[in-house]
Amino acid sequence: MKNKIIDIVAGARPNFMKVAALFAVAEKFPSLSLRLVHTGQHYDEAMSDVFFRDLGLPEPSCHLGVGSDSHAVQTAEIMKGYEAWINRSQPDICLVVGDVNSTLACSLVAAKFNIQVAHVEAGLRSFDRTMPEEINRVITDSISDFMFVTESSGLLNLAREGRPSSTIHLVGHVMIDTLLRRLPEAKARAFYSTFAFKAGKYAFVTLHRPSNVDNHKVLTEIVAQIVWLSNIIPVVFALHPRTKKQLQRAGLYSDLQSPPAIQLTEPLSYINALSLTMNAKVVVTDSGGLQEETSALGVPCLTLRDTTERPVTITEGTNTLISGDWELFRRSISQIKENRYLQNISAIPLWDGKAGERILRILEAG
Repeated sequence: MKNKIIDIVAGARPNFMKVAALFAVAEKFPSLSLRLVHTGQHYDEAMSDVFFRDLGLPEPSCHLGVGSDSHAVQTAEIMKGYEAWINRSQPDICLVVGDVNSTLACSLVAAKFNIQVAHVEAGLRSFDRTMPEEINRVITDSISDFMFVTESSGLLNLAREGRPSSTIHLVGHVMIDTLLRRLPEAKARAFYSTFAFKAGKYAFVTLHRPSNVDNHKVLTEIVAQIVWLSNIIPVVFALHPRTKKQLQRAGLYSDLQSPPAIQLTEPLSYINALSLTMNAKVVVTDSGGLQEETSALGVPCLTLRDTTERPVTITEGTNTLISGDWELFRRSISQIKENRYLQNISAIPLWDGKAGERILRILEAG
């Protein structure tokens, strides 16, 4: 009997961390042939290629190289490229992760070819249709044959949307698999020392969402709060290319360059970012993945968003939604500094490093 061929689709930075967990255990499933399809949605070396080295990923079987553009153009280019790939080498299953344009584009193409679609991180909902990611999540789940869920809220959301229970599987989180696997390396690297920081004595900041960085008024307030924060605790701010561009356009970049307690850095490799995250006193972010990583690590996280599609990070993790409430932000920083913040953290079910094995076992049987 021939092996079952599974295209594993990745295109943006968070995808690589997640799919790495599948390739790491692939040898345990000899009846499955995994092929990495790299859409090139993130196209510079710092945002994608370095992850292959950090995460032990194989060379892509297919590289579409689509680059950046508007949502419509980028999605269309990925669909055209993936359709051509399928016509040359048809898979049995198309596995997509998360909620980026690559996820939606490849799942649509596969479904129209009657190829089974498997969605990792299914069922997550922010209930905010102004987020492009929410549209991608909802549509991908509506056409998926396998839905792999990271937390219990996903089960409730998919049931509410009428998805068949036989297609829904609570498996844990592949990103936590990768985190746990790479934790010793990140610990040994101690990347925070690059900035002359000490473990547990700095804040780690990341921002990239349009709702924060494309709105001049919101971005101005965020910069003011980061400057305030730097007077309380040193800050390392990893600048997404989009964020840096918008800061410069708004004339705010110099505001972050001036304070001596703020260290600005280019996008980081996975191991360096993990090293900074695990050793931070607090993480300030709008990233979905960092909400989860900090919860797994027990590091306080203040999320500069109004909603989250990952409610388990609030109910059982270390996350607080700030929602533009800067009094809450400052109060939380005070609690964190005094070690009074969220003292009763529990382990999140199935975030145990074995999600990748559960997923491949289900696909092997299915």
